[in-house]
Amino acid sequence: MKYYLIAGEASGDLHASHLMRELKARDTEAQFRYIGGDMMQQAGGTLVRHYRNLAYMGFWAVLTHLPGILGAMSQCQKDILSWKPDVLILIDYPGFNLRMAKYVKTHTRIPVFYYIAPKLWAWKEYRIKDIRRYVDKLFSILPFEVDFFEKKHHYPIHYVGNPTVDEVADFQHKHPRDEHIFRMRNELDGRPVIALLPGSRRQEIRDNLSRMAQATSSLKEDYQLVVAGAPDMDAAYYAQCAPDHDIKVVYDQTYALLQNATAALVTSGTATLEAALFRVPQIVCYYMRVGRLANLLKPLLLKVRFVSLVNLVAGREVVPELIAAQMTPENVLLHLRHILPGGKGREAQLSGYEEIAQMLGQPGAPGHAAKKMIDFLNK
Repeated sequence: MKYYLIAGEASGDLHASHLMRELKARDTEAQFRYIGGDMMQQAGGTLVRHYRNLAYMGFWAVLTHLPGILGAMSQCQKDILSWKPDVLILIDYPGFNLRMAKYVKTHTRIPVFYYIAPKLWAWKEYRIKDIRRYVDKLFSILPFEVDFFEKKHHYPIHYVGNPTVDEVADFQHKHPRDEHIFRMRNELDGRPVIALLPGSRRQEIRDNLSRMAQATSSLKEDYQLVVAGAPDMDAAYYAQCAPDHDIKVVYDQTYALLQNATAALVTSGTATLEAALFRVPQIVCYYMRVGRLANLLKPLLLKVRFVSLVNLVAGREVVPELIAAQMTPENVLLHLRHILPGGKGREAQLSGYEEIAQMLGQPGAPGHAAKKMIDFLNK
């Protein structure tokens, strides 16, 4: 069968690549075309457009790059009509993907599957109308989404497990922890590592890294700071965002960094769940320039108590969340001291991580999703 996939950012690229491999394992005739990234290219098929030209956030950033985004959308629409896939598989990235779903359902009879459901439970819940109209099958990777979609909105959803569980377990199996090799490879000294994960987009890195660096500057005698570098983001940009701070940047080693970190400062997203599965105590911190206004509007814009996947899965606060105006260097340092070795909050976080691992279940999510997709298509 012919599969057309759309992933608009790094995490979607990773999840989609694993799904592609599982589809290929079950369908020897599988062909792929996609909007995606380097990980999907490694899985095979034809890259139509790289997601790096689509991964913008914030009203102004999207507005200034709107011609390029609309151009990518038009290119994708024409490519789908020309190639005539057996299914369109959308991976997260709802702003772009729901428009593509609408177009495909309006102009073709191609079924639309959504892998990694849009986070309607957090905001823009009205998008459920588009899901109903334009998505044939919805696949969830978060256990609490089942109640949201099925009980609240009476829309059937298929929970397949969480692919991050697979990705972390696979890495740990293939790469047993060896702190000495990690330090040698990255020219690190003997101090324990604090991992900084300031996001993958330029705006996120600019707004978060400088404050992370300021917060940890007083700890540099005892700890070394290591940033998980985003693909296609050069080291000069990180240096520009955190001048006068002794920070090391490593690329394509996020999992190795977490595996060898004592603690982490993480922006919200999949990275918070990855840190939890590697059992790294963390502070979730996400700065916004209109911080005070964002904090005031949060109850109106967000429909959930938390922003991090760790806390959402647990249903309670396992890790501190310093969002918008709350993310100051002083607040970050205060909470970070609590989760460093000897801190009063460290063991509580590690205990919470064990609960979350139980809730997410065993590895196998991409395989479960691939099997269900092929079964649906064959029917």
